[in-house]
Amino acid sequence: MKSETFLPEDYRPAEDEPFMNARQLEYFRRKLWQWKEDILADSRDTIEGLQDGARNIPDVTDRASEETDRALELRTRDRQRKLVAKIDAALRRIETGEYGYCEKTGDPISLKRLDARPIATMTLEAQERHERREKVHRDD
Repeated sequence: MKSETFLPEDYRPAEDEPFMNARQLEYFRRKLWQWKEDILADSRDTIEGLQDGARNIPDVTDRASEETDRALELRTRDRQRKLVAKIDAALRRIETGEYGYCEKTGDPISLKRLDARPIATMTLEAQERHERREKVHRDD
């Protein structure tokens, strides 16, 4: 078992320290875990709300409105389920030492990008190239 890295509460990764050092990895690991916990808590609340909300509404318009709200909530939860899978993949990359490096070029992903989107797998430039290529092929 690996020892836990000390991380001050106000710590933010900085460009002037070694890239993906133990403190940066711990910072992103905690950020990802917290994000995952928040999503799972929201999902539990949704499930409880859907179970509690299973009632017979006589007015057709009110029933349709509630069903639309439920469908939207379920779509949101499905997107979040996929996001949890990406978070788990990022946590695995932290464990294997691949986190923070572009899967296409091997270059370091900027700390600002990782802080904004900790599940990022590509540098901004590689992501833009990927999206341009995807758009070209999609238009065919």
